[in-house]
Amino acid sequence: MFKRPYYSRIEQRLGMERKFIQVLMGPRQVGKTTLVRQFLDKYSFPWHYASADEATQQLWLQQQWEIIRLKLNSTGAKEALLVIDEIQKVPDWSNLVKIQWDKDSFDKRPLKVILLVSSQLMLQKGLSESLAGRFEVTMLPHWSYREMKDAFGFTLEDYIWFGGYPGPADLVSDETRWKEYIRHSLVETTIMRDILLLTRIDKPALLRNLFDLACSWSGQILSYNKILGQLKDAGNTTTLAHYLKLLEGAGMIKGLEKYSQSTIRQRASSPKFQVFNTALMSAISPNQRQEIAEQPEIYGRWVESAIGSHLLNQSLTEQINLYYWREGNHEVDFVLQKGNKVIGIEVKSGRNKSSSGIPEFTKRFNPGKVLLVGREGIPVEDFLGVPISALFI
Repeated sequence: MFKRPYYSRIEQRLGMERKFIQVLMGPRQVGKTTLVRQFLDKYSFPWHYASADEATQQLWLQQQWEIIRLKLNSTGAKEALLVIDEIQKVPDWSNLVKIQWDKDSFDKRPLKVILLVSSQLMLQKGLSESLAGRFEVTMLPHWSYREMKDAFGFTLEDYIWFGGYPGPADLVSDETRWKEYIRHSLVETTIMRDILLLTRIDKPALLRNLFDLACSWSGQILSYNKILGQLKDAGNTTTLAHYLKLLEGAGMIKGLEKYSQSTIRQRASSPKFQVFNTALMSAISPNQRQEIAEQPEIYGRWVESAIGSHLLNQSLTEQINLYYWREGNHEVDFVLQKGNKVIGIEVKSGRNKSSSGIPEFTKRFNPGKVLLVGREGIPVEDFLGVPISALFI
């Protein structure tokens, strides 16, 4: 059975003495529940798994704690494990978890806890408000090219088009069916359950249209005023920026900021749309894979977005900041920053660009290194197989 690299991290942390609540954070269908079930298959002490999809009131969470306490007390085991999936759906969940965790700590009860969550924004608020000092977070990003290749035999071309969702990997031979699965089981479910049901949204149609637009323009820089011009009933730029943050928190789309040594300029910049998973681009595209592959200019956006998603997902687990840079006709597709170290990355994907931005970027910022990916540089397949932390060595 294929196990992601993050499995060993969970195994190591839960093998320690009870110290922290373990939080698995990541978008829908990246394998959070599967990873935990793989661990439970080997766990030799009492455990209880419950999904908050079943929760109807706050009392539900307390009852899950009582169930595992009974198992622990009745067996006399030296420890037990409680797993709660989709914890953010329980009203006031963070305060309720704090109460139960502190009670077990006071009673010296050897009960360990794993919380699984899909909505990053909702989780971060709860952790910072109630559970400070009581938790550790493991980010589970979208699957990488290497993982999809090892688990499902994906080629580079498969990964660029179908992306990194493991669930529908066996549907790729029927592209129409695969697209339906992505749109209905992933996109609609994420928007409905992780955004609309958990956050007040005054213009739900606008949020959906923004998602479609951002997927269509992945790899492109678009000012908020131009976005307003593309969408009907678009409200204002503040609303759009807020909705884009919600889509980012759900692991769908991010608006990359322009690299600058001024934080204020970064936040005021036009966003460069970047999907977390190229499957989202392909699923909403009216074209089939072969049609796009035969158009180098258009296919280049998929290649660049695949590289961007590789950088974006790993940046979440490696504490690395990801930006773009453009000044006039000079553009650098991606900029990585870790502490004082900066790396510029330009993708040669078949898209026509007016000029290389690397010389101008180097002159202005003196980065630690600059990289070309694609033609005349590092092969795309080789680059996607390298963890971005290795780029800083």
